[in-house]
Amino acid sequence: MFNAVIVEDEIPILNLMKHVIGQNPYFTIIGAFTSSLEALASLPELRPDVVFLDVEMPKMNGLELAENINEASEQTKIIFTTAYQHYALDAFKVYAFDYILKPVTPGAIERVANRLVKLHRPAIYAEQQVGLSSIRCFGGFEVRNREGSLIRFPTRKTEELFAYFLCHPGQNLNKWRLADLLWPDMSEDRASHNLHNTMYRLKKLLKEQELGMEIQKTNEGYMLEPSDRTYDVLEYERYGFSLAEGFQDTVQTEHLCSLYKGPLLERKDYFWKAPLEATFCKQYTSLVRSLIQQYLAREDWKKAEQKIDSYLTVYPLNEEMNQTLLSIYASSGDKEKIVRHYAQFEASYRKELGLEPPQELRSQKASYLE
Repeated sequence: MFNAVIVEDEIPILNLMKHVIGQNPYFTIIGAFTSSLEALASLPELRPDVVFLDVEMPKMNGLELAENINEASEQTKIIFTTAYQHYALDAFKVYAFDYILKPVTPGAIERVANRLVKLHRPAIYAEQQVGLSSIRCFGGFEVRNREGSLIRFPTRKTEELFAYFLCHPGQNLNKWRLADLLWPDMSEDRASHNLHNTMYRLKKLLKEQELGMEIQKTNEGYMLEPSDRTYDVLEYERYGFSLAEGFQDTVQTEHLCSLYKGPLLERKDYFWKAPLEATFCKQYTSLVRSLIQQYLAREDWKKAEQKIDSYLTVYPLNEEMNQTLLSIYASSGDKEKIVRHYAQFEASYRKELGLEPPQELRSQKASYLE
Protein backbone atom coordinates (compact mmCIF):
# COMPACT_ATOMS: atom_id res chain seq x y z
CA MET A 1 0.00 0.00 0.00
CA PHE A 2 2.87 2.36 0.82
CA ASN A 3 6.12 2.08 -1.15
CA ALA A 4 9.00 2.35 1.31
CA VAL A 5 12.75 2.99 1.08
CA ILE A 6 15.15 2.24 3.93
CA VAL A 7 18.46 4.05 4.43
CA GLU A 8 20.71 2.55 7.12
CA ASP A 9 24.51 2.33 6.99
CA GLU A 10 24.84 -0.73 9.28
CA ILE A 11 24.03 -3.87 7.30
CA PRO A 12 22.76 -6.04 10.22
CA ILE A 13 20.34 -3.28 11.26
CA LEU A 14 19.32 -2.73 7.63
CA ASN A 15 18.50 -6.44 7.26
CA LEU A 16 16.49 -6.38 10.49
CA MET A 17 14.54 -3.36 9.32
CA LYS A 18 13.84 -4.92 5.93
CA HIS A 19 12.40 -7.95 7.72
CA VAL A 20 10.30 -6.00 10.26
CA ILE A 21 8.98 -3.43 7.80
CA GLY A 22 8.49 -6.06 5.07
CA GLN A 23 6.27 -8.09 7.40
CA ASN A 24 3.79 -5.22 7.74
CA PRO A 25 1.00 -5.54 5.15
CA TYR A 26 0.89 -1.80 4.52
CA PHE A 27 4.48 -1.51 3.29
CA THR A 28 6.24 -2.67 0.14
CA ILE A 29 10.00 -2.17 0.24
CA ILE A 30 11.19 -0.81 -3.11
CA GLY A 31 14.73 0.13 -2.08
CA ALA A 32 17.27 -0.37 0.69
CA PHE A 33 20.55 1.54 0.89
CA THR A 34 23.60 1.75 3.14
CA SER A 35 24.67 5.03 1.54
CA SER A 36 22.77 8.33 1.76
CA LEU A 37 24.26 9.48 -1.53
CA GLU A 38 23.13 6.32 -3.35
CA ALA A 39 19.67 6.67 -1.85
CA LEU A 40 19.40 10.31 -2.89
CA ALA A 41 20.42 9.48 -6.46
CA SER A 42 17.76 6.75 -6.68
CA LEU A 43 14.83 8.63 -5.12
CA PRO A 44 13.66 10.47 -8.28
CA GLU A 45 13.21 7.11 -10.02
CA LEU A 46 11.78 5.22 -7.04
CA ARG A 47 9.43 7.98 -5.85
CA PRO A 48 8.67 6.32 -2.50
CA ASP A 49 5.73 7.20 -0.28
CA VAL A 50 7.83 6.70 2.84
CA VAL A 51 11.55 6.80 3.65
CA PHE A 52 12.94 5.29 6.85
CA LEU A 53 16.17 7.18 7.62
CA ASP A 54 18.96 6.51 10.06
CA VAL A 55 20.09 9.79 11.60
CA GLU A 56 23.79 9.09 12.02
CA MET A 57 25.41 8.18 8.70
CA PRO A 58 28.73 9.08 7.04
CA LYS A 59 29.18 11.64 4.22
CA MET A 60 25.55 12.81 4.44
CA ASN A 61 23.61 12.23 7.64
CA GLY A 62 19.90 11.53 7.82
CA LEU A 63 18.95 15.13 8.62
CA GLU A 64 20.78 16.42 5.56
CA LEU A 65 19.26 13.71 3.39
CA ALA A 66 15.80 14.60 4.74
CA GLU A 67 16.29 18.23 3.65
CA ASN A 68 17.13 17.03 0.14
CA ILE A 69 14.10 14.74 0.08
CA ASN A 70 11.81 17.58 1.17
CA GLU A 71 13.11 19.73 -1.67
CA ALA A 72 12.64 16.95 -4.23
CA SER A 73 9.28 15.61 -3.05
CA GLU A 74 6.92 17.16 -0.53
CA GLN A 75 4.69 14.07 -0.66
CA THR A 76 7.34 11.64 0.63
CA LYS A 77 6.98 11.02 4.37
CA ILE A 78 10.17 10.79 6.42
CA ILE A 79 10.48 8.51 9.43
CA PHE A 80 13.73 8.77 11.36
CA THR A 81 15.26 5.77 13.13
CA THR A 82 17.95 6.27 15.75
CA ALA A 83 19.22 4.96 19.06
CA TYR A 84 19.38 8.47 20.51
CA GLN A 85 16.29 10.31 21.71
CA HIS A 86 17.93 13.74 21.68
CA TYR A 87 17.64 13.87 17.87
CA ALA A 88 13.87 14.16 18.08
CA LEU A 89 13.75 17.96 17.97
CA ASP A 90 16.13 18.14 15.00
CA ALA A 91 14.05 15.50 13.22
CA PHE A 92 10.88 17.51 13.40
CA LYS A 93 12.67 20.65 12.22
CA VAL A 94 12.98 18.90 8.84
CA TYR A 95 9.28 17.99 8.92
CA ALA A 96 9.70 14.35 9.86
CA PHE A 97 6.44 12.42 9.84
CA ASP A 98 7.54 10.18 12.71
CA TYR A 99 10.49 9.15 14.85
CA ILE A 100 11.37 5.58 15.92
CA LEU A 101 13.89 4.63 18.55
CA LYS A 102 16.02 1.58 17.80
CA PRO A 103 15.75 -1.33 17.90
CA VAL A 104 12.89 -1.05 15.43
CA THR A 105 10.00 -3.29 16.49
CA PRO A 106 6.85 -4.53 14.71
CA GLY A 107 4.82 -2.46 17.17
CA ALA A 108 6.59 0.75 16.16
CA ILE A 109 6.09 0.01 12.46
CA GLU A 110 2.42 -0.78 13.14
CA ARG A 111 2.05 2.60 14.84
CA VAL A 112 3.56 4.41 11.84
CA ALA A 113 1.39 2.40 9.45
CA ASN A 114 -1.76 3.30 11.38
CA ARG A 115 -0.87 7.00 11.22
CA LEU A 116 -0.29 6.78 7.47
CA VAL A 117 -3.53 4.90 6.93
CA LYS A 118 -5.52 7.50 8.87
CA LEU A 119 -3.87 10.28 6.89
CA HIS A 120 -4.64 8.61 3.55
CA ARG A 121 -7.89 6.96 4.58
CA PRO A 122 -10.07 8.71 1.93
CA ALA A 123 -7.79 7.51 -0.88
CA ILE A 124 -7.15 4.08 0.58
CA TYR A 125 -10.79 3.25 1.12
CA ALA A 126 -12.27 5.12 -1.83
CA GLU A 127 -12.97 1.89 -3.69
CA GLN A 128 -13.85 -0.19 -0.65
CA GLN A 129 -17.46 -0.91 0.27
CA VAL A 130 -19.10 -2.04 3.48
CA GLY A 131 -18.14 -5.61 4.32
CA LEU A 132 -14.62 -5.61 2.87
CA SER A 133 -11.71 -6.79 4.95
CA SER A 134 -7.96 -7.08 4.81
CA ILE A 135 -6.51 -10.58 4.84
CA ARG A 136 -2.86 -11.57 4.68
CA CYS A 137 -1.65 -15.17 4.58
CA PHE A 138 1.89 -14.65 3.25
CA GLY A 139 4.48 -13.78 5.89
CA GLY A 140 2.12 -14.57 8.76
CA PHE A 141 -1.63 -14.65 9.23
CA GLU A 142 -3.52 -11.42 9.76
CA VAL A 143 -7.19 -10.57 9.34
CA ARG A 144 -8.54 -7.03 9.76
CA ASN A 145 -12.08 -5.74 9.56
CA ARG A 146 -13.16 -2.82 7.37
CA GLU A 147 -12.14 -0.32 10.09
CA GLY A 148 -8.61 -1.73 9.99
CA SER A 149 -8.80 -3.34 13.43
CA LEU A 150 -7.01 -6.65 13.92
CA ILE A 151 -9.44 -9.52 14.43
CA ARG A 152 -8.90 -11.81 17.40
CA PHE A 153 -10.17 -15.35 16.98
CA PRO A 154 -12.12 -16.94 19.86
CA THR A 155 -9.98 -20.12 19.76
CA ARG A 156 -6.82 -21.33 18.02
CA LYS A 157 -8.82 -23.97 16.16
CA THR A 158 -11.21 -21.31 14.84
CA GLU A 159 -8.20 -19.43 13.48
CA GLU A 160 -6.70 -22.57 11.92
CA LEU A 161 -10.01 -23.57 10.35
CA PHE A 162 -10.38 -20.15 8.71
CA ALA A 163 -6.76 -20.30 7.50
CA TYR A 164 -7.47 -23.68 5.90
CA PHE A 165 -10.55 -22.33 4.13
CA LEU A 166 -8.58 -19.31 2.88
CA CYS A 167 -5.93 -21.63 1.44
CA HIS A 168 -8.62 -23.66 -0.36
CA PRO A 169 -11.06 -21.03 -1.68
CA GLY A 170 -14.08 -22.26 -3.58
CA GLN A 171 -13.31 -25.91 -2.83
CA ASN A 172 -15.81 -28.38 -1.39
CA LEU A 173 -14.08 -29.52 1.80
CA ASN A 174 -15.25 -32.78 3.30
CA LYS A 175 -16.34 -32.38 6.93
CA TRP A 176 -14.64 -35.61 8.02
CA ARG A 177 -11.43 -34.48 6.38
CA LEU A 178 -11.62 -31.18 8.29
CA ALA A 179 -12.32 -32.95 11.57
CA ASP A 180 -9.35 -35.27 11.05
CA LEU A 181 -7.06 -32.35 10.15
CA LEU A 182 -7.89 -30.37 13.27
CA TRP A 183 -8.38 -33.18 15.80
CA PRO A 184 -6.45 -36.19 14.48
CA ASP A 185 -6.19 -37.92 17.87
CA MET A 186 -9.86 -37.69 18.83
CA SER A 187 -12.66 -40.13 18.26
CA GLU A 188 -14.85 -39.54 15.23
CA ASP A 189 -17.87 -38.41 17.26
CA ARG A 190 -15.93 -36.01 19.44
CA ALA A 191 -14.00 -34.56 16.48
CA SER A 192 -17.29 -34.05 14.59
CA HIS A 193 -18.77 -32.29 17.62
CA ASN A 194 -15.76 -30.00 17.90
CA LEU A 195 -15.92 -29.19 14.19
CA HIS A 196 -19.59 -28.26 14.50
CA ASN A 197 -18.88 -25.88 17.42
CA THR A 198 -15.81 -24.37 15.74
CA MET A 199 -17.71 -23.85 12.51
CA TYR A 200 -20.43 -22.06 14.45
CA ARG A 201 -17.86 -19.73 16.05
CA LEU A 202 -16.23 -19.02 12.69
CA LYS A 203 -19.50 -18.24 10.89
CA LYS A 204 -20.54 -15.99 13.78
CA LEU A 205 -17.22 -14.12 13.61
CA LEU A 206 -17.44 -13.65 9.82
CA LYS A 207 -20.91 -12.19 10.20
CA GLU A 208 -20.16 -9.95 13.19
CA GLN A 209 -16.97 -8.56 11.66
CA GLU A 210 -18.66 -8.10 8.25
CA LEU A 211 -15.77 -9.71 6.39
CA GLY A 212 -17.68 -9.93 3.13
CA MET A 213 -17.35 -13.69 2.70
CA GLU A 214 -19.27 -16.69 3.94
CA ILE A 215 -18.91 -20.43 4.46
CA GLN A 216 -21.61 -22.44 2.74
CA LYS A 217 -22.86 -25.88 3.74
CA THR A 218 -22.56 -28.53 1.03
CA ASN A 219 -23.70 -32.14 0.85
CA GLU A 220 -20.45 -33.52 2.23
CA GLY A 221 -18.95 -30.54 4.01
CA TYR A 222 -18.32 -26.83 3.59
CA MET A 223 -17.06 -24.31 1.05
CA LEU A 224 -15.64 -20.80 1.46
CA GLU A 225 -17.24 -18.33 -0.94
CA PRO A 226 -15.05 -15.20 -1.17
CA SER A 227 -17.73 -13.28 -3.11
CA ASP A 228 -16.10 -10.06 -4.37
CA ARG A 229 -13.32 -10.19 -1.79
CA THR A 230 -9.71 -10.80 -2.70
CA TYR A 231 -6.54 -11.50 -0.75
CA ASP A 232 -2.98 -12.64 -1.41
CA VAL A 233 -3.50 -16.42 -1.62
CA LEU A 234 -6.67 -16.03 -3.68
CA GLU A 235 -4.85 -13.86 -6.23
CA TYR A 236 -2.10 -16.47 -6.55
CA GLU A 237 -4.73 -19.20 -6.91
CA ARG A 238 -6.50 -17.29 -9.69
CA TYR A 239 -3.34 -16.45 -11.61
CA GLY A 240 -2.69 -18.92 -14.41
CA PHE A 241 0.94 -19.76 -13.76
CA SER A 242 1.06 -22.55 -16.32
CA LEU A 243 -0.65 -20.44 -18.99
CA ALA A 244 1.55 -17.41 -18.27
CA GLU A 245 4.83 -19.32 -18.60
CA GLY A 246 6.98 -17.55 -21.16
CA PHE A 247 4.90 -14.38 -21.10
CA GLN A 248 4.02 -12.33 -18.04
CA ASP A 249 2.61 -8.85 -17.74
CA THR A 250 5.12 -6.74 -15.81
CA VAL A 251 2.53 -4.73 -13.88
CA GLN A 252 0.57 -7.77 -12.78
CA THR A 253 3.76 -9.67 -11.94
CA GLU A 254 5.02 -6.77 -9.81
CA HIS A 255 1.67 -6.69 -8.04
CA LEU A 256 1.77 -10.41 -7.25
CA CYS A 257 5.35 -10.10 -5.99
CA SER A 258 4.35 -7.24 -3.71
CA LEU A 259 1.72 -9.47 -2.08
CA TYR A 260 4.32 -12.04 -1.05
CA LYS A 261 5.53 -10.89 2.38
CA GLY A 262 7.06 -14.23 3.34
CA PRO A 263 6.24 -17.96 3.55
CA LEU A 264 2.62 -19.04 3.78
CA LEU A 265 1.20 -18.61 7.31
CA GLU A 266 4.68 -17.96 8.69
CA ARG A 267 5.09 -18.79 12.41
CA LYS A 268 1.96 -20.94 12.37
CA ASP A 269 2.66 -24.62 13.07
CA TYR A 270 -0.10 -26.04 10.87
CA PHE A 271 1.26 -29.33 9.56
CA TRP A 272 -1.02 -29.26 6.49
CA LYS A 273 0.50 -26.03 5.12
CA ALA A 274 3.92 -27.50 4.15
CA PRO A 275 3.12 -28.58 0.54
CA LEU A 276 1.14 -25.39 -0.10
CA GLU A 277 3.99 -23.29 1.29
CA ALA A 278 6.45 -24.98 -1.08
CA THR A 279 4.15 -24.39 -4.07
CA PHE A 280 3.64 -20.70 -3.35
CA CYS A 281 7.37 -20.21 -2.75
CA LYS A 282 8.07 -21.79 -6.14
CA GLN A 283 5.48 -19.56 -7.81
CA TYR A 284 6.84 -16.42 -6.16
CA THR A 285 10.37 -17.35 -7.20
CA SER A 286 9.27 -17.86 -10.81
CA LEU A 287 7.61 -14.42 -10.81
CA VAL A 288 10.72 -12.72 -9.44
CA ARG A 289 12.93 -14.61 -11.89
CA SER A 290 10.80 -13.47 -14.84
CA LEU A 291 10.99 -9.83 -13.74
CA ILE A 292 14.75 -10.02 -13.28
CA GLN A 293 15.14 -11.48 -16.76
CA GLN A 294 13.06 -8.63 -18.22
CA TYR A 295 15.09 -5.98 -16.39
CA LEU A 296 18.42 -7.54 -17.36
CA ALA A 297 17.32 -7.77 -21.00
CA ARG A 298 16.67 -4.01 -20.89
CA GLU A 299 19.95 -3.49 -19.02
CA ASP A 300 17.99 -1.95 -16.18
CA TRP A 301 20.51 -3.08 -13.57
CA LYS A 302 19.01 -0.97 -10.79
CA LYS A 303 15.54 -2.51 -10.97
CA ALA A 304 17.01 -6.01 -11.25
CA GLU A 305 19.13 -5.34 -8.16
CA GLN A 306 16.13 -4.00 -6.22
CA LYS A 307 14.00 -7.00 -7.15
CA ILE A 308 16.68 -9.46 -6.02
CA ASP A 309 17.21 -7.48 -2.83
CA SER A 310 13.47 -7.75 -2.05
CA TYR A 311 13.60 -11.49 -2.65
CA LEU A 312 16.65 -11.93 -0.41
CA THR A 313 14.81 -10.13 2.37
CA VAL A 314 12.55 -13.18 2.50
CA TYR A 315 15.00 -15.92 1.43
CA PRO A 316 18.51 -14.57 2.15
CA LEU A 317 20.34 -17.85 1.45
CA ASN A 318 18.92 -18.54 -2.01
CA GLU A 319 22.02 -19.38 -4.03
CA GLU A 320 20.61 -18.53 -7.46
CA MET A 321 19.57 -15.02 -6.43
CA ASN A 322 22.84 -14.34 -4.64
CA GLN A 323 24.78 -15.46 -7.72
CA THR A 324 22.69 -13.22 -9.97
CA LEU A 325 23.18 -10.25 -7.67
CA LEU A 326 26.95 -10.72 -7.66
CA SER A 327 26.93 -10.88 -11.46
CA ILE A 328 25.00 -7.59 -11.62
CA TYR A 329 27.56 -5.94 -9.34
CA ALA A 330 30.31 -7.34 -11.56
CA SER A 331 28.64 -5.98 -14.70
CA SER A 332 28.64 -2.50 -13.18
CA GLY A 333 32.24 -2.92 -11.99
CA ASP A 334 31.32 -2.35 -8.35
CA LYS A 335 33.83 -4.57 -6.55
CA GLU A 336 33.07 -2.93 -3.20
CA LYS A 337 29.47 -4.16 -3.37
CA ILE A 338 30.68 -7.64 -4.34
CA VAL A 339 32.95 -7.83 -1.31
CA ARG A 340 30.32 -6.40 1.04
CA HIS A 341 27.47 -8.59 -0.15
CA TYR A 342 29.49 -11.78 -0.20
CA ALA A 343 30.75 -11.14 3.35
CA GLN A 344 27.17 -10.70 4.50
CA PHE A 345 26.04 -13.87 2.70
CA GLU A 346 28.99 -15.86 4.09
CA ALA A 347 28.24 -14.77 7.66
CA SER A 348 24.54 -15.64 7.32
CA TYR A 349 25.31 -19.00 5.68
CA ARG A 350 27.68 -19.99 8.46
CA LYS A 351 25.28 -18.85 11.18
CA GLU A 352 22.18 -20.54 9.76
CA LEU A 353 23.66 -23.74 8.32
CA GLY A 354 27.02 -24.05 10.08
CA LEU A 355 28.71 -24.53 6.68
CA GLU A 356 30.99 -22.69 4.31
CA PRO A 357 29.24 -21.09 1.31
CA PRO A 358 28.94 -23.29 -1.80
CA GLN A 359 32.13 -23.64 -3.82
CA GLU A 360 30.42 -22.30 -6.95
CA LEU A 361 29.56 -19.05 -5.21
CA ARG A 362 33.04 -18.72 -3.72
CA SER A 363 34.63 -19.25 -7.13
CA GLN A 364 32.25 -16.77 -8.71
CA LYS A 365 33.16 -14.11 -6.16
CA ALA A 366 36.90 -14.75 -6.59
CA SER A 367 36.69 -14.48 -10.40
CA TYR A 368 34.85 -11.16 -10.18
CA LEU A 369 37.53 -9.72 -7.90
CA GLU A 370 40.50 -10.75 -10.05
